[in-house]
Amino acid sequence: MNREEHLYMIVYDVRHPKRWRQLYKLMQGHGEWVQLSVFQCLLSPMRKAQLLGRIEEAIDLLEDHVILMDLGPASRERPNVVSLGKPFSAVQRGVTII
Repeated sequence: MNREEHLYMIVYDVRHPKRWRQLYKLMQGHGEWVQLSVFQCLLSPMRKAQLLGRIEEAIDLLEDHVILMDLGPASRERPNVVSLGKPFSAVQRGVTII
């Protein structure tokens, strides 16, 4: 795991269905879906900047709202998250064999 990476929770409210789908697809390539319009992502400073640029291009800055919350270093054993109902488990960087 990259020591520079932080765990982020990204939450969005996008007014138009076409832009919402576009942002959803973009987020699928960068993080793990948690629930409707909520993703968690492991991002280095460079990947965070790139993702923010792509999000800004995808949304309408006058109508839509995206919040990026830094939950701290990804190397931390457990992020400080309170979860009611289904348990929250932080996304882990792992090896994918195809």
